[in-house]
Amino acid sequence: MKRWKAILLVMVAVIVAAVIYGASVIRRGFSTRTQPSRLEAVVARMVRSWSIPRVGRGEPNPWAEAATPEVMADARAHWAGHCATCHANDGSGQTEIGQNLYPKAPDMRLPATQNLTDGELYYIIRNGIRLTGMPAWGDPNLQQDDESWHLVLLIRHLPRITPEELREMERLNPKSEAQRAADEEAERFLNEGIAPQSHEQMRH
Repeated sequence: MKRWKAILLVMVAVIVAAVIYGASVIRRGFSTRTQPSRLEAVVARMVRSWSIPRVGRGEPNPWAEAATPEVMADARAHWAGHCATCHANDGSGQTEIGQNLYPKAPDMRLPATQNLTDGELYYIIRNGIRLTGMPAWGDPNLQQDDESWHLVLLIRHLPRITPEELREMERLNPKSEAQRAADEEAERFLNEGIAPQSHEQMRH
């Protein structure tokens, strides 16, 4: 009987804590601009860990011994074209989109990401993380997705990425229509001596 009372007390305590937490969330609102609470962060990490199969966590990177300069250049190009919009070229997550997600894009140079196994990083890239802005990438029908494994190599390299590599990646970042038009005008000026038009000139 005492055991059932203890279980009942624990259940009541959990319900009360959930109600208090829910009320605080409602009071703060549901804006993605706010920082997740410590409890949310802990729960999110636990759920992420549980969602990765045990066999996947220990999977070694088949490209670990073949990280040639060409492979790393391909990985940087892929990252700059597909990942940097949220994660930034340097993995800091300091982009307009990355900082307005909920939870915010993490700084992938820090231990929270670097301490994950290669298998965990590969699984996250391939399958995404539910209830976050991280989508699933790659062809799900491939037995082995080499591009995703190359990205794992790059994530490991992010804490040591060089200014030269970052400048190379900046040239490969996606550009808006306005940026492309400005680049084309600058190129015409350099090649043909035709000065870029001002907004006032373009209206006339």
